[in-house]
Amino acid sequence: MVQWVAHYGCHFLLPLMVALIGFKSSWKMAYFIMLSAFIIDLDHFIATPIFDPDRCSIGFHPLHSWFAITFYVFLMLPKKSRLLAIGLVLHIISDAVDCSFM
Repeated sequence: MVQWVAHYGCHFLLPLMVALIGFKSSWKMAYFIMLSAFIIDLDHFIATPIFDPDRCSIGFHPLHSWFAITFYVFLMLPKKSRLLAIGLVLHIISDAVDCSFM
């Protein structure tokens, strides 16, 4: 239960904190854009089984690979992709928290 709360708490609360602190005037839009980073979880559908509670996403799924993570970090440099990139990196951090429980 603690793992589930930590994992999903990070997925929803980290972007919210970043939005509230870093994007005060447009925090709702910033939060929505960062939450859209959940799109990278589509790569779970090509795994068998789709969900395995004992599997760490980091390094297993293509959009959670070290190459992809490096790409997400570099996406933070251009201003146009920064919010989405922050969401992607926060998503990876949340998944890493989940992996730390394994």
